[in-house]
Amino acid sequence: METGKVFLVGAGPGDVRLITVKGLEAIKQAEVILYDRLANPKLLEYAPADCELIYCGKLPDRHTLRQENINDLLVEKALKGKVVVRLKGGDPGVFGRVGEEAAALAHYQIPFEIVPGISSGIAAPLYAGIPVTHREHAESFAVVTAHDKSKDGKPMLDWEGLVRGVDTIAFYMGVGNLPYICESLIAHGKPSSTPVILIQWGTFGRQKTLQGTLEDITVKVQKAKFSNPAIILVGDVISLREKISWFEKMPLYGRQILLARTSESVSGLAKELMEKGADVIEFPKWKKTILPVDLRKVAEYDRILFSSPESVSEFFNAMIEEEIDIRKIKADFYGGSSKSINALKGRGFIAGHSQDMPKEGSLLVVGDDRQYEVEKADFLVTSKKELDQQFLPIFQRMLEEAQVNTMVFPSGASVGVFIEGLKKCGIDLFDLLEDVQVVCMGQHSKEQVERAGLESVGMPVSATREALIDYLIQCPIV
Repeated sequence: METGKVFLVGAGPGDVRLITVKGLEAIKQAEVILYDRLANPKLLEYAPADCELIYCGKLPDRHTLRQENINDLLVEKALKGKVVVRLKGGDPGVFGRVGEEAAALAHYQIPFEIVPGISSGIAAPLYAGIPVTHREHAESFAVVTAHDKSKDGKPMLDWEGLVRGVDTIAFYMGVGNLPYICESLIAHGKPSSTPVILIQWGTFGRQKTLQGTLEDITVKVQKAKFSNPAIILVGDVISLREKISWFEKMPLYGRQILLARTSESVSGLAKELMEKGADVIEFPKWKKTILPVDLRKVAEYDRILFSSPESVSEFFNAMIEEEIDIRKIKADFYGGSSKSINALKGRGFIAGHSQDMPKEGSLLVVGDDRQYEVEKADFLVTSKKELDQQFLPIFQRMLEEAQVNTMVFPSGASVGVFIEGLKKCGIDLFDLLEDVQVVCMGQHSKEQVERAGLESVGMPVSATREALIDYLIQCPIV
């Protein structure tokens, strides 16, 4: 058997858009991905549907897999001929133990590549409005581990050298050792008035900051119960934050949105919400299998209703494969949602909405489900869609890390599948959405939400993305 190949990839600091092109290309061809806690799980959605996902996350009090086991797994999977991606938060060469993993692969003569990523020590400060260097404030910069293998876990550093020779210092994952860090810097000559800022979950929409000085930051952290993952930044350059802070001024900053979805494809709505500063978790994650269809009678119908945007592309792809001329179809086209209507428009057809569809004439419903309450309709199921079981524990971990404050149902169809997905995760709908602002797009969504026993807070009149975003911007977070 031919040996596979391993890509040791830096996922960047959290914002999925900060991964490198080469890193994303590696994910898209992976057969196995071993991923860390700080690598944004949304990146896993770019992997092939049959990719094996293995969680290697580490917390201060527990390790899912120890480093030796991770090294062994990389070797084992590669020797089976697999394309393996080791996905790490930030940059793999900055406290990412990539040297140990590369050495293990080299020992077995397994080919590998190391793909750099944007380091959290640089990205998190920038998202907080702080460049780590500046001609007037900081000409040098250091990244420092805030814990090591010493008996008490306190970093054994050249404190005098740091104080004397470095203007800006970024300590990684050091909240627990913050008192020792501040005391050591002051004891070796750093003024107690030196600015300090902690940046938690940097570059995520849930990013939080806490600012102080070496003298008072420890007390502030204890009062705020601030915790890792966080970057501790020390230096006068922090004073620039007041002038150039940008991320925290974005219109949806602070919104942690849970978005129900019915599609397995990348959500355009989620993308727009993130571009406005929101943190977005999408659920459920779907796997799709294209099914063979019989199109021999398709030209005989008076009306054709498409249940989803995907059903539009699947239908036309099948028409092309069967070499059926679209001009033979006499039917009027309808979409079950604005997305479906827009998908038809992209194909050159002006379609009506299902709510406005006349009842006369023969009807064909094209799609992957039978949610429409219609009489005497034939159904053309173009694909089989099922929950991706691998993503259920991933979703649970994402919920543990986040503090969801907004729930968005973009369509009526999304309500039932969302609730069903939660059941498979063992999550109670009402516990999850307690004190969460529930927003529906359109009247059909509102009806389905109320039928499920939920109360919705404010309903945009229009079902467009723009209306939803405007509503979220204007409406305060609950």
